[in-house]
Amino acid sequence: MRYYIAYGSNLNTEQMNYRCPTAEKLQTSELDGYRLEFRGSENNAYATILPDEACKVPVLLWEIQPEDEQKLDRYEGWPRFYRKENLELEIGGQKQEAMVYIMNDGFERDMPSERYLATVMEGYEEAGFDPAPIEMALEMSEWAIAEREGLSEIETEPDFETEPDFETESDFEMEPDFETEPEFEVEQESPAEPEMKM
Repeated sequence: MRYYIAYGSNLNTEQMNYRCPTAEKLQTSELDGYRLEFRGSENNAYATILPDEACKVPVLLWEIQPEDEQKLDRYEGWPRFYRKENLELEIGGQKQEAMVYIMNDGFERDMPSERYLATVMEGYEEAGFDPAPIEMALEMSEWAIAEREGLSEIETEPDFETEPDFETESDFEMEPDFETEPEFEVEQESPAEPEMKM
């Protein structure tokens, strides 16, 4: 048994029940000193977390079995795409270590696919989380894309002290498809988009 911290698409209970049927949902919590970002390739970015003392990331804690972890490793592209780290969370009134997947260095901020983002948003809504971290991450990606493209109107990075005005409720209505196991090659190819992502 191991504790696992989810902050992206694996907040989505339907997805986790399909992927890791022996995993047990325990509690919600927060990671202090981290911010949420979307990084990867163009329109194929996935959630990750980076240290930032000014931010917090809402998370869902799962209890997973070895077979669940093996499936997550395959899905997350461990160890080439995501690495594993152990972080401390309060579990049952005590500080305990839990495993989290964090994207490796070298991937730029970009936009997630609509399908992936819809799955993350569903997880946030189901857990009762404020979508502000997602909105901030999307604005950071938009700014990074504009900067790379050299758009003149983007001169400075937005101030994320205030709430971003990204629409989150009406734009993402696509239902995820859990009929097939995502295929993600971790040995030979650069990561192609799986059906769902962390």
